[in-house]
Parts: sequence; C-alpha cells; structure tokens
Amino acid sequence: MDAHNAGRTARSLELLHSLSYFVPEVENRLVEAGLAPGRMGYFAGRSAPMGAVGAGVVTATFYNFSPAVIESVIPRAWGLATPAAVVDARYRAVGEAYVRLLGESVTNSPEMAEAAELASIAARGIPGVEGRPLYAGYAGVEWPDTPHLAFWHALTLLREYRGDGHVAALQTAGLSGLESLITHTATGFGFQKKFAMTRRAWTQDQWDSASDSLRDREILDARGELTADGKELRELVEDLTDDLALAPWAALGEDGAARLVELATPWRDVIVAAGVFPAGVFGPKVGTSR
Repeated sequence: MDAHNAGRTARSLELLHSLSYFVPEVENRLVEAGLAPGRMGYFAGRSAPMGAVGAGVVTATFYNFSPAVIESVIPRAWGLATPAAVVDARYRAVGEAYVRLLGESVTNSPEMAEAAELASIAARGIPGVEGRPLYAGYAGVEWPDTPHLAFWHALTLLREYRGDGHVAALQTAGLSGLESLITHTATGFGFQKKFAMTRRAWTQDQWDSASDSLRDREILDARGELTADGKELRELVEDLTDDLALAPWAALGEDGAARLVELATPWRDVIVAAGVFPAGVFGPKVGTSR
C-alpha cells in the first residue's frame, strides 16, 4: 500500500464519517444533553473527546474556522453539558442515524461486522498520539460494542489522525487556516466558496484580504484561481498528508483496504442519495479521481 492509494482509500470513506455533522439525530441528542442548538453542537461534539478545552485549543485543532465563531460557544458549552455526556450523546445519535439511513438489515449484517473489523485493524495500526491532538482525544474513547458504531469509531480515528497530519502539512506549506480553506476551495475538490465562507464563519472582508495576500504570493491569480505555483503547493500538501497518514493503511494492506472500500461504497452511495449533505457543499470536482 503506497501513500497515494492510502489517501484515495481514506477519501472514499470520508462521507461515512462526516455524515455525523449533518444528520438531525446528532443535534437532537446534543440538545437533549443540554447544549444549545446550532453551531455549539458541532464544536462541542467534535472536540468533546479532548475534554473541556478552551476556544484556543479548538481553533488550533480545527484550524480553518473563524476564531470568533468558536469563541461564541466554547467554553460556554462545558457549563451546559460535560464532555463525557456530549461524547455519549453523539455516539448514540450516530448509531441511530446509521440504522435510519441503512436499515437494521445492513447495520446488523455480516458485511457490516466485516467492515468494522477491517476498519478497526487499520485504526489499531495507528502508531501513536504524538502530534495528533484530535486523534489522541478519540483514541481515549472506549470502543463501541455494536458493529456499525465500531465501524464509525474506527473511521473517525482514521479521519482525525489524518486531519492532524493535514494541519501539519498546511503549516509546513505556510498556509494559515483561512488561506488553506481558500486554496482548497480553489482546487474544486473542497467546499464551494459560499458554503465554505458561511460554514467556517469568515466575513467577505476577511476572505478578500486573505485572497489578496495569496495573490501577492502568486498562489492565486487575478480570477481567484490557483496559479501553477498554487497548484504545486496544494499537491505538496496533499502528498505530505498522504505520507503522514500512511501507517494505518499499510497495517491493513492493499487487499484489506480494497475489501473495505468494496463493502462500504454502497452504504456511502445510499447516504448521499438520501440527501444527508446539503446542496452546494462540494466543489465541482468531487467524485473525480485525483
């Protein structure tokens, strides 16, 4: 298993993790646990395995969100619900969403159990927590005992491990959080611009100022598209991210990874077809090979 194929495998499974940010079950359960509706659920829900951290830690680890929007809900969230209660509510909600979307015939199937085992082999092949703060938080969560939640937990460990490495790659490339968002959007593989701005809570002035800085560095051209240097820089980021996330997929091996993708792709397609992800989320090149 080389780093490029490992990266393609991780990206092909991403939506089976990230549905947790969009399904209504998660917000409903988090509100029941005491959190306020809206953005608080995302920031507290995702960061809760790290404990009752402050806004600075969430800003650092999430990387491309406006600090102001994080400060509006963190650490206030921890006065409304404990991190342990938030983790429990979120995991229960994801389990419920999987059952609703895929049906018990899938979540209780031998195929789901096999996928959970394969994903777990990869996740347990992660070599350590050094430099991986979000992964480290999730590594401390007890493994679920139902196959579909064990599957999601393993994917989450792999996603946050990769994400921590991605932040390191972006910093190596000299891209701030906002600059990384702008350049990723410009590749056509990330969020669409309007969704990126509103979801990450950046103002038009902030976006324009960072874009001007990228033009001064000849990373963006006058139209806001990546220059040749910008494309090379983004390729460097993605290659380094793949390299830093290789270990667990190497532990699983090419055959295991291919079987995992074979099992999980129909579930991913069902979830996409169910309209879990809002219109306008993804750039025009999502779904193409890279």
